[in-house]
Amino acid sequence: MTKFQFDSAREAEAARAFLVTVAVGRERHFDAGEELTELVRSDNLEPVGLIQARRDKPDPATYLGSGKIEEIKMLAKGARADCIVFDAALSAAQQRNIANVTELPVLDRTELILEIFRRRAKSKEGRLQVELARLEHLSTRLVRGWTHLERQRGGLGKTGGPGEKQIELDRRMIGARVKMLREQLKKLSRQRDTQRRSRLKGDTPTVSLVGYTNAGKSTLFNRLVREKAYAADQLFATLDTTARRCWVSDEQTVVLSDTVGFIRGLPHQLVEAFKSTLDETVHADILLHVVDSASTVREEQMASVATVLKQIGADDIRQIVVYNKCDVSGLEPAVQRNADGTVRSVTISAATGAGLDLLRDVLAQEAQKVREENASVPRELEFWEEERPAAKATMRLSRNSKRCSEAGRFLVPKGFSNPLRERW
Repeated sequence: MTKFQFDSAREAEAARAFLVTVAVGRERHFDAGEELTELVRSDNLEPVGLIQARRDKPDPATYLGSGKIEEIKMLAKGARADCIVFDAALSAAQQRNIANVTELPVLDRTELILEIFRRRAKSKEGRLQVELARLEHLSTRLVRGWTHLERQRGGLGKTGGPGEKQIELDRRMIGARVKMLREQLKKLSRQRDTQRRSRLKGDTPTVSLVGYTNAGKSTLFNRLVREKAYAADQLFATLDTTARRCWVSDEQTVVLSDTVGFIRGLPHQLVEAFKSTLDETVHADILLHVVDSASTVREEQMASVATVLKQIGADDIRQIVVYNKCDVSGLEPAVQRNADGTVRSVTISAATGAGLDLLRDVLAQEAQKVREENASVPRELEFWEEERPAAKATMRLSRNSKRCSEAGRFLVPKGFSNPLRERW
């Protein structure tokens, strides 16, 4: 079964997947097997086996070496797997070589996450962003999709030149589609900027929920805004940003945004493609970093979120850690503060509502600080406001010149020269 036949077949029914996790060098991810299992289930795949491998450094040809690939082949065949999923980003050559040895379609971590995003994206912007990321990933793997890459004959008759290769035609078509997608996303981004500026003019602080996928951000969002945004116990349940006004006290409101969840090894194509969506995070006044307090690898997950925040330039925004799921971890709802009195973290349960009053009080205090800080800083002029006086002056000068010209044309008697015209 080829890769393309496999992609078509699994749309109809869940395919069986054999999972491979890899620890390279000193890198250790204790939840790698569990996370990969959740990822393949989110992609409508049924995990039927798992092997954990270690390498000092990746093998250039097969990532794990020929001996390990043969072992994986036997285990996958024994489990009657339809495909093999690697918890690593494979090169096009490595993916092709492994597929040739195992005689099974091979998916890497990047393709898996991209496919999940394709299935889950609902908004127009989200679908465009996912398509852009998939095309950019596909452009480096076009050679794998063709068994014939001969040149198409150019010109007429037998004298025609060699023409273009099929792969060159495909790259050109993908390039044109990528350009069109980026233009559409720029237009949607401008609309989002307009909405954001209108909120800023209203002097309403913005709060953005960030965190590892499946940490409970959407559940917390629904609790705070008293709405029913989609939330499920699965990875990447939310892909599209949702913003709502949220009352944090009797007199204060904030704009609360629910964003896409982060994950270890998030494909760089997705980071780039989702920058317009993640702008809600970059331009937020306060970040609520939601953490699954019951997770055994919460520190590692927090480090992954910090890495992505640094990539998008949001690591310097004031941040409050929200330890969620205290009903599972056994922690008590509480507010932890630093030595200077600033809030470090809040422990809550979004599912039961425990500790939400504490979180609202903290948000009310932080929102008041943001308002006081914004009131002391003069508002920056928009680009159109800065250009307006110059544009008016230019327009006025142009009008006056035109009037002088017209006046000179009619005031000079017929048969006499215009001294102004002769002078210039």
